[in-house]
Formats: sequence, C-alpha cells, structure tokens
Amino acid sequence: MSSVDQITKPICEGDREVLLALAEASIRHGLQHGRPLPVDSTAYTAPLQQQRASFVTLLKQGQLRGCIGHLEATQPLVADVAANAYSAAFQDPRFPSVTAAELPLLDIHLSLLTPAQPLTFDSEADLINLLRPGKDGLILEEGHHRGTFLPSVWAQLPDPKAFVTQLKIKAGLSANHWSENIRVFRYTTESFP
Repeated sequence: MSSVDQITKPICEGDREVLLALAEASIRHGLQHGRPLPVDSTAYTAPLQQQRASFVTLLKQGQLRGCIGHLEATQPLVADVAANAYSAAFQDPRFPSVTAAELPLLDIHLSLLTPAQPLTFDSEADLINLLRPGKDGLILEEGHHRGTFLPSVWAQLPDPKAFVTQLKIKAGLSANHWSENIRVFRYTTESFP
C-alpha cells in the first residue's frame, strides 16, 4: 500500500475521538498557558502519527467561531490538530480569542485532508465541469494570490460556478478574473464529527 493510499484510508472511530479530545485539550491548554498543547506523537496510534494536513473548525451555536488549518502535511496529525485547534480558537483574525466561558458552547469539527492533486483545464468553464460538488476541496493560486474552500463550503455554495467565483474573491482576485496562470488543486477531506 502506498503512503498516499494510507493517508486516504479513513481513521477509526476511536482515533477520531482521540483527535476531537486532543483539539479540545489544546484549546483548554491555550486558555491556561497561551500556547498550543505540546504533543508527543509517539504516544499515539500509527495513523495519528502520520504526517497529514488538517483544518479545525469551531462553531458556536451553529455559527462559525474560528477555522484554521494547513494545506500541506508538515507534521504528525496529532501535532497538526493540536496546533490548528489552538490557532482556530486564538489566532483566527476574523474573531476575538475564545474565552473560558465560551468553551462549553463550542462544537469542534475536524477535516483531515488528502494530498492535493493539480487539475488540468483549458478555461474556467472547463474547470467548472471538472468539479465534484460536495466532494472536492479546492486550492486556487495565481502569483501571490491563494485561497481554499473545504468541501463543506459546498453546503453554502452548491453551484460550481458560484463556488469558483467566491474562491477567486477569497484568494484576493476579482469575481470575473481569469488567466492562463491560474492553478487549481483538488483534495478531499475526512470530516467529523
């Protein structure tokens, strides 16, 4: 089995629970110590020790309260989740830091990313036809502009053209911008709970 196959294999329910508990523990640690929970990855199961990219999304009463993650795998999954949980709670520039009073009101959602694969297309219409609504996460890049939408964003933007348009805006480009220098990468996620 290749390393990519191992990374795309879903993790077991027990490991999911461990990651969710770890994310909450890192936020609690951040409230007390002002930094992410230090993690010894060797204390966890093999799937949780693999280098994987993740996003941590915090919701408060169904509303976004923070979302931070990595697009590339640079560290063991447990360390990535701990770091991203801390960052989502305390470093998302869209929100003030989470308070101790808010912690019991937060719902923590994790998205584990597969390695991103480049898409080949000749036009914006061609790109839109390649998309798999509800399944694809996208990274759009041109020059120093870069943005991503997780697959969960399809719930708010189910139309592929609107999905691409809003992703261009998120990347700092205009809604109608198009050039042959745009690069797009596709990934999927394993999201829970």
